[in-house]
Amino acid sequence: MDKRKEGKDLEMLRKSVQRLTVVIKHVKITANMCTSASDEVLFQKIDTKGVITLNRPKALNALNLSMIRKIFPVLTEWENDPKTKMVIIKGAGDKAFCAGGDVRAVTEAGKVGDRLSQDFFKEEYILNNKIGTYEIPYIALINGITMGGGVGLSVHGAFRVASEKTVFAMPETAIGLFPDVGGGHFLPRLGGKLGIYLALTGFRLKGRDVHKAGVATHFVQDNKIEELEKSLLEMHDPTAQDIHHVLDKFQKNSTDIPDKDFILAKDMEKINRLFDGKTMEEIYQNLEKDGSEWATTQLNTLKKMSPTSMKVTLRQLLEGETMTLQDCLVMEYRISQRCIEDQDFYEGVRAVLVDKDQSPQWKPAVIEGVTPQRVEWYFSPLPEERELQL
Repeated sequence: MDKRKEGKDLEMLRKSVQRLTVVIKHVKITANMCTSASDEVLFQKIDTKGVITLNRPKALNALNLSMIRKIFPVLTEWENDPKTKMVIIKGAGDKAFCAGGDVRAVTEAGKVGDRLSQDFFKEEYILNNKIGTYEIPYIALINGITMGGGVGLSVHGAFRVASEKTVFAMPETAIGLFPDVGGGHFLPRLGGKLGIYLALTGFRLKGRDVHKAGVATHFVQDNKIEELEKSLLEMHDPTAQDIHHVLDKFQKNSTDIPDKDFILAKDMEKINRLFDGKTMEEIYQNLEKDGSEWATTQLNTLKKMSPTSMKVTLRQLLEGETMTLQDCLVMEYRISQRCIEDQDFYEGVRAVLVDKDQSPQWKPAVIEGVTPQRVEWYFSPLPEERELQL
């Protein structure tokens, strides 16, 4: 009897240890680098679905290198797991999905030759490519500010859901950068010259207009987003078509937010005509010749931007129109490293994000001062060991 009891006790102990081992293993997987910094990104596996939450609400969920290094391996693991049927990515807090990359840290690193200025862009673009080639449905709930790096985390995925709280922009020409994270690929494909206009001026799209422009695939009002996520997570073995159907249903029921004409609808004829230039000089001349109040406003906006950034951005989008996402990202990595080697990126970040005097001193200060040779240098190959490998 005692031996039988002893055997049962041992068996119970063995099972307890097994359960504890499973729990510890699960905690390790879920924590996924969960040291103090790991709270910047939260990972959940709910049945067959993975959920990523960008968790820096006080910083508007701005993307830094440690976040990139957490997200990429988890996305890879889920993609390779046949049981994972869907990935949802969202932002914590009620203001932002992701307001951009941590460019201030990048410029600080660039000043002292720190590798962060190479690694940040390189690993960010590798992550953008992972999202753009992801083999299972990827749903970005861009319910809030979505700019720069946040666009890279969403726009290349299969589904992007905007709400009335969404604010989209690619404002990089204002800080001496360029619309990277695959901007050279998705912006020229928005139709007409809309992408070039958005890239050069940094114009902000809000709410339904993010969907109408083609940046988002769906629009769902804010007070239905939580219900939408719940419905997606309750789906059994969903296909992309099943997900599309659910998103369509929620979009159809999002009637509380008025459905007005696209905010740029009345300006599209001018955008397509006046921003149809092979050079910035040509676009300036088009706007000056037009002379309308709208054209003058656009010209005044452009004159505040980095002349170098605008010339580089225009070429990036014109070339990107016929390039694959992968080729665009290789091109953009070259440009990013030239921005680090040049001066306008540092000056733009200083003026807009550090001193906040909003008075950058661009060099050159006018578009005529940016030579074709200078622009060519931005697109020139890097040493082979430094090139982006996808």
